[in-house]
Amino acid sequence: MCETIAELDAAVADCFACPRLVAWRERAAREKRAAYRDETYWGRAVPGYGPDDAQLLIVGLAPAAHGGNRTGRMFTGDRSGDFLYAAMYNVGLTNQPTAVHRDDGLRLIGARVTAPVHCAPPDNKPTPDERDRCSHWLKTELGLLTPTLRAVVVLGAFGWQALLPVLAASGWTVPRPRPKFGHGAHVVLPPTVDDRAPLHLFGCYHVSQQNTFTGRLTPEMLETVLAAAATAAGLPGRRS
Repeated sequence: MCETIAELDAAVADCFACPRLVAWRERAAREKRAAYRDETYWGRAVPGYGPDDAQLLIVGLAPAAHGGNRTGRMFTGDRSGDFLYAAMYNVGLTNQPTAVHRDDGLRLIGARVTAPVHCAPPDNKPTPDERDRCSHWLKTELGLLTPTLRAVVVLGAFGWQALLPVLAASGWTVPRPRPKFGHGAHVVLPPTVDDRAPLHLFGCYHVSQQNTFTGRLTPEMLETVLAAAATAAGLPGRRS
């Protein structure tokens, strides 16, 4: 049982629960991408990143084989992370707009990033069994953030579908039928237990290159959702 975010992050990094994902993350770390052939890959499960009193949680899909799986930090070292952290910086959620490696000085302000699956999956597609096997980490993370957590931004339909049952099991009422994912979706989930506050849930297209390169998701679209979520979470919001 993890009693702190630091304990949770350490436990996630030592997880070997899914054989297919373990094999894939380690293979990517051995074979490497040519541009990173001189680097030592993390090659393990990637924990969430951000303060243990975050008011806003950003939920993605899973680490990228040559991004988070290489650097050991969520959304770090790839173009998806570049897109996300630049937008977070512009709305006052980070101290800098870039995320290159674990020791680059990036600090998240009132926000934390995580994923329903903590290992890089082949073709960026975890199986339902892998998603469900990993869900206890997300439930634990939500529980530890409960005192301060007020809003969640979910990047993509996979994360939305993975998160809803975890929220329902973690002390919030999820309406039936379940809210549908969509960019700009916003629903407020009332608590089912006394130590929870109402939770603002926002949907946003994922920051994948498929979305950002085609213009399906623009920086302005992402920043609009992040700013609304920051306001709902009680954070200061955009930079002046």
